[in-house]
Amino acid sequence: MIIGSDPILLTPGPLTTTLETKQAMLRDWGSWDASFNAITGTICRDLVEIVRGAATHVCVPLQGSGTFSVEAALGNLVPRNGKVLVPQNGAYCQRIVKILKILGRSHVAIDMPEHQHPTGEMIDAALRADPAITHVAQVHCETGAGMLNPLPAIADACARHGKGLIVDAMSSFGAIDIDVSKYPIDAVIAASGKCIEGVPGMGFVIARRAALEASQGNSHSLAMDLHDQWTYMQRTTQWRFTPPTHVVVAFRKALDQFLAEGGTAARGARYAANCRALRSGMEAIGLRPYLPDSVQAPIIVTFHGPADARYAFKDFYARVRDRGYILYPGKLTQIETFRVGCIGAIDANELRNAVSAIDAVLKDMGVRDRQPLAAAA
Repeated sequence: MIIGSDPILLTPGPLTTTLETKQAMLRDWGSWDASFNAITGTICRDLVEIVRGAATHVCVPLQGSGTFSVEAALGNLVPRNGKVLVPQNGAYCQRIVKILKILGRSHVAIDMPEHQHPTGEMIDAALRADPAITHVAQVHCETGAGMLNPLPAIADACARHGKGLIVDAMSSFGAIDIDVSKYPIDAVIAASGKCIEGVPGMGFVIARRAALEASQGNSHSLAMDLHDQWTYMQRTTQWRFTPPTHVVVAFRKALDQFLAEGGTAARGARYAANCRALRSGMEAIGLRPYLPDSVQAPIIVTFHGPADARYAFKDFYARVRDRGYILYPGKLTQIETFRVGCIGAIDANELRNAVSAIDAVLKDMGVRDRQPLAAAA
């Protein structure tokens, strides 16, 4: 699927894009030009349709990485006197907690190991125990370990208690179905450089219109004021401040390809096939996934580092890169791991080739003992 000699990015974003998406960035655009603003408008409409939210939700794009949009959603949709419950099982859940601390928003976390996920029963119990909680903030796919958290069960619990739900869908949007028509989801947050397969530089918040309208005055920041960004765009069709023009038009091109492929169902099926090829191939060469298949999201897979003393991640990473594949370091704090992404403009055959490259590198390094360090200990 890839044309050219660039290395394949086996990461959770940025990721490998098609030539068509790359070529979309070769033209310069005026930020106030009507044709550019029309592109922004079509993107927003299509993104809302992906989560089946046309009747209730609107899309607010924002300059910056996905984390900018997560912070903006929390800082706008949670009132200053609100309180947020964070089911916490990984690095990106921890980032939400850190954002809430900096924003001065009251919050409480349900802490659990990185190989476990929250349940609807956990959310029920926490909401019963603390009526002051107004919102739940949930990472859908926790790419620190590769965990798929059970969004439907969590959304059901929020609905039973009448609480708002803010979903960090950074690594799941476009690959795993989210239907805002079924649940009272206040916001779905994602970014351009993830499963739609655009390039980094733009985040977006798909917000319940009623919640966004009620958020005026909540923002801690001028640049991240979603209500102001949305109302300005409605009035003028323009971004308030200089938009990432090349990123936006590349995202439009990537979104066209996403829709032509068959949308979330088709994109998710390709990534699931990638994930199966990766996991089975890596297990065949003696490398063990950290998570069981039952909770594995088809986005990125965490693998235990080999126990062999000759294994060192930096050397391993550099050698695999020289063979054409960019891996990702582990995010877990207690054990030695590395991560391999399944997303981007790649197919299962590319993942099988990556496994062959990894196997060859380990042989070159003299790594014979490939059981996990934890198991060896």
